[in-house]
Amino acid sequence: MQGLEHLSYEERLRELGLFRTEKRKLQGDLIAAFQYLKGPYKKAAEGLFTRTCSDRGNGFKLKEGRFRSARKKKFFTLRVVRHWNRLLREDVDVPCLKDFKARMDGGFSNLI
Repeated sequence: MQGLEHLSYEERLRELGLFRTEKRKLQGDLIAAFQYLKGPYKKAAEGLFTRTCSDRGNGFKLKEGRFRSARKKKFFTLRVVRHWNRLLREDVDVPCLKDFKARMDGGFSNLI
């Protein structure tokens, strides 16, 4: 963008209202997880995630699997669980993807 050449990468992102690459990737992962857990891909995702019973937090907590291989820790299902469990109940209990995305845009800065 013209006029932003003198700014650092962080300042350019802030000026454009964007997140760092890591946060954008995580945001995409959480949106995909929402679709698997509560949205149109719910049927296809049976067995993909394991829910745990919890009265604390968002009430829709996921169980984190255990793997010995470091490579398996990068799988989508493991990558997203810790961040999903940190979401607020109000963020997770929304009825549709559009509302979930709006909540993600509003309060996403504290996840990473």
